[in-house]
Amino acid sequence: MRLFKSNIGRLRIIAILEGISLLILVFVSVPLKHFYGITELSGILGPIHGMLFLLFVFNTLSAGIEYKWRFSHTTWKVLIACIIPFGTFYIDHKILKPIYEREST
Repeated sequence: MRLFKSNIGRLRIIAILEGISLLILVFVSVPLKHFYGITELSGILGPIHGMLFLLFVFNTLSAGIEYKWRFSHTTWKVLIACIIPFGTFYIDHKILKPIYEREST
């Protein structure tokens, strides 16, 4: 798969996975835990989301260095996206996808 061959492609995949895991945590796991006392999903998904979060941060910094992003212009926007529900999807669409498409042509 072409996405795995570039740093920005890997970042896009991690962004989507991290965003999905955050949405499941916030909208499924947390309500199950607090309203019904079902903690199993949080126990499984919490560490997975944490790992994806760290991978996203490290890959963002790596891509920022590789692509010479100005921290005050691009890198901070991408980093902030991972703590906002739907943020990684927005950043993928507005910043990462256009960079990836320019790189691929």
